[in-house]
Amino acid sequence: MDPGSLLYTGAGLATLAAALLPRLLARAPVSMPMLFLGAGALTFSVVEQLPDPDPDRHGAILLHLTEICVIISLMGAGLALNRAVSLRGWATTWRLLAITMPLSMLAVGLLGWSALGLGVASSVLLAAALAPTDPVLASEVQVAEPAENPDTDEDEARFALTSEAGLNDGLAFPFTYAAIAISVAGVAPSAWFGHWLAVDVLWRLGCGLAVGVGVGWLLGKLFFSVPSEKFRLAEHAEGFVALAATFLAYGVTELAEGYGFVAVFVCACTIRSAERHHGYHQVLHRYVEQAERMLTVLIVFLLGGAAASGLLTGVSWREIAVAALVLLVIRPLAGWIGLLRGKTGVRERTVIAFFGVRGVGSLFYVAYALSEGRFGDHDGIWRVVGLVVIGSVLVHGLSASPVMWLLDRKRRQKGGAANAATTPV
Repeated sequence: MDPGSLLYTGAGLATLAAALLPRLLARAPVSMPMLFLGAGALTFSVVEQLPDPDPDRHGAILLHLTEICVIISLMGAGLALNRAVSLRGWATTWRLLAITMPLSMLAVGLLGWSALGLGVASSVLLAAALAPTDPVLASEVQVAEPAENPDTDEDEARFALTSEAGLNDGLAFPFTYAAIAISVAGVAPSAWFGHWLAVDVLWRLGCGLAVGVGVGWLLGKLFFSVPSEKFRLAEHAEGFVALAATFLAYGVTELAEGYGFVAVFVCACTIRSAERHHGYHQVLHRYVEQAERMLTVLIVFLLGGAAASGLLTGVSWREIAVAALVLLVIRPLAGWIGLLRGKTGVRERTVIAFFGVRGVGSLFYVAYALSEGRFGDHDGIWRVVGLVVIGSVLVHGLSASPVMWLLDRKRRQKGGAANAATTPV
């Protein structure tokens, strides 16, 4: 068979499946990434003409593919959030970022060093790569789309998981740079800490925040407030403009050597706040969601193919144990600790702590760091990260739909009981 014709046929079937599967699997304990992960593994096991999807050999392609997928998903996450940014309203998010994320990184780094025998630089990289929760593979447990009435009460679990994923995908970057610096300059802080703190932490984060707010404010004015209807894009309902916002915020920030991931999410939140009740947000979000779904299908398919083609060759029981601990112990425990004394109930706290989905962002950080630093045992790092991402696709994919259905049911029952109690007889 002609490989080109086979490729076009597969692309057509995958595109059709990406449109149909989310609706068919809405209540099933199976996610779309799970099916495409299996499809990728099966395809690359059966079809001999396909190239080897080795992530280390094709690191540059993987880097840019995951980069585009993450920034598009970050735009979608920011547009979907109805709650205005504030210290009190986002208290759960701040706890996840300030407590849960550092605890998770510390535990993963220590495991990499003690259990896997990785060097300091590789252990820090492993901790940084597995720190961010994923806005790409976690659609079942995140805010679905902008609400028509943003003043309605928002599900705390979905809000927390969406806002956490939107911010910690960028906040993992300073630690990735720390791993790169250690791999090049050595462990001694005197060789890298000052530059890292001044540039990789303060400048890059500040730049990402400033550019995100600035670009979002300007685009918000253009979308909703300019006097001329010809330039007021919200009146024309063109969804592809979301890509313009994404690439503009990301590109300008990267030119200024800031964190583009942070800028894209902040830009999306700023656009959302420009006119919270306008239906154009739904148009933008739907376009972003469709683009994200197509990229997700491709990346997960290739991940399944890589797993079947040698990504996990030589995997040890220690690596499997570490991956299981990351998903089933470290994130849930760190999440629970971070949310203690917060405003979440026990059920919501448990759901938020458990669904720390790892995915495309982790693949991006490994590909980026390995291309910039001097790390040993590339294969070992890829095996552990691959195990965690594949395990997350399976574990969280199987449990997301039933768990969120039960959580929604309890919320409805609680709301019905509260209404009944306040209704006069």
